[in-house]
Order: sequence, then C-alpha cells, then structure tokens
Amino acid sequence: MDLLLHLIESYGLLVVFAAVLLDQGGLPVPAYPPIIVTAAVAVDRGESLAAIALVATAAALLADWLWFLGGRRFGNALLRLMCRLSLSPDSCVLSTRGAYARWGAPSLILAKFVPGFAAVATTLAGDTGTSTRRFLLFDGLGALLWASVAVAVGAVFHEAVNEVLDRLEALGHYALPVLLALIAAFVAYKWLRRQWFLRQLRMARISVSELYALIAEGRVPTILDVRRAESRAASGWIPGAVFVASLADAPRGMDEEVIVYCDCPNEASAAVLAQELKRRGYRRVRPLAGGFTAWAEQGHAIARD
Repeated sequence: MDLLLHLIESYGLLVVFAAVLLDQGGLPVPAYPPIIVTAAVAVDRGESLAAIALVATAAALLADWLWFLGGRRFGNALLRLMCRLSLSPDSCVLSTRGAYARWGAPSLILAKFVPGFAAVATTLAGDTGTSTRRFLLFDGLGALLWASVAVAVGAVFHEAVNEVLDRLEALGHYALPVLLALIAAFVAYKWLRRQWFLRQLRMARISVSELYALIAEGRVPTILDVRRAESRAASGWIPGAVFVASLADAPRGMDEEVIVYCDCPNEASAAVLAQELKRRGYRRVRPLAGGFTAWAEQGHAIARD
C-alpha cells in the first residue's frame, strides 16, 4: 500500500495518463478511481487540479484519436472486431448506432457518460467520414468534461477518499491483494454482463437458405435491414428489405412474418429489434443467421440504387 501511495504522490499524473489511456483504449482498466484518488491527494497537498484534468483529457483524446483513425482506415471491419471482443457487446447494437446517426459528432460530448456508447462512438466517427476538426472539437470537449467530473469528485470528497486510503493502509500487506480483487471483480462483472446480454439474444434464427426458399415460393416475408446507412449504400441490400435506422423507425401493424438482418456479430442489432417487435405484439419475428454477409456469400440477388 505504501508503494501505491508513493506512486500516486510521486507519479500521480503518469498514473492517471496510463490508466485513462488503457481504459479508453478498450482494456477493462477502471480510469475514474486513479483520477479521483490523485485529485484527493492533490487537494491535501495544495497542488493544481487543472493539471490532472488536462492530463486525463489528453490521454482520453489520444486513445479516441487512434480509434478514430482505425475507423477511417478499416471501417466496419474494425467495428465488427470491437463488438466481437468487447465486454460490452450492447455498445454495438442498433440503439447505439442510431444515436450516433441521429446526433453525429456532438454526441461525443456526452458519449463517455453513456454505458456502451463511448466504446464505438469514436470508431463510428471515423467510419462515417466525420471531419478531423469536428471530431477533435467535440471529442476534446467530451473528454475534458468527463475528466473534470472525476477530478471534481476527488476534490469534493477528498476526506472520504483519505478515509478509504487509511483503511487500506491499515491492512498492510493485504491492501494490494484487496485492490487486485476489486479490479478482478470489476472485470468479472463486465464479463458476466456480456454473457447475460448474449443469452438474451438467443432466439430462433432463420437461415439464408430458408429465407431464399420463402422468397422463391412467393411467400415473401417483411424484411428489415438494420445496418448503418453507409453499409447499406456501399454493399446493397436483400431485395425488398426495408431500411430501419433506429428502434423508433420500426414499422407497426404488421401481421405477417418479419425477418430482421444486420452485419454485426451474433446478429446483435437484429436480435434486439426482433425482441422489441415481439414486445409490440408481433408473433413471428426472426433474425437472419449470418446477416447480410451470409446472404451475399451464398450468391443471392442484391438490390442497389
């Protein structure tokens, strides 16, 4: 514990920078606790709080900038990889993408305060062609606001933080294992939340061959395309598919079978919309297994403008 306090007191800004960079870079490392503790120590020592906020902002902006460049270079392929590996797969579903499509770059100001949104917002910014100037402006404002809140919490509640540190110091050699256990618990919580989310998405799928057979037989179901508009325009769509940009755009009053498809791992966006349609009273709603990619790979017809 003495070593930890020494690191914070001597290299607090470096600790903050590393924690924020790792957290915003996608690793399950909590960034707020180091910022709060460093801010509390700074108050007790009469040091500047502005430096902590600026360092945290710089680290967050650097990590976001790398995701932005990745989105611009690799586009949807990087988004798919993020969704497959992320401990927060709900960040890649229709509601999150719809939020960015609706509000654009200004949504980056509050992105870090919305669970699951910040994980892909910066990559979406690069993939959707947001200009570098707009990205740096709005993401910089968002990073500064996010960091300032953590610094303010540490400053206002510095006495409470000191009590926690004193209790940890009283644990002696057990303090470090306790901190490691808390971090492990945080990662375990994120993993369990991921498993719960994926379990919620398990429902009957329709295969590409089954959908093709229905169309060939003239029993064409209502087909909903919940991909991003950019993906739809670039690759085309299943003939007759209706574009749905967000949950609010989901059609109402349909009695026939509804098929929903996307281009995301686990058909997450499609499954989320399918669940919402079932809650609205639709009896037969199924995601398309493999999404648009599977349809295209099997060589079936694709519609374009």
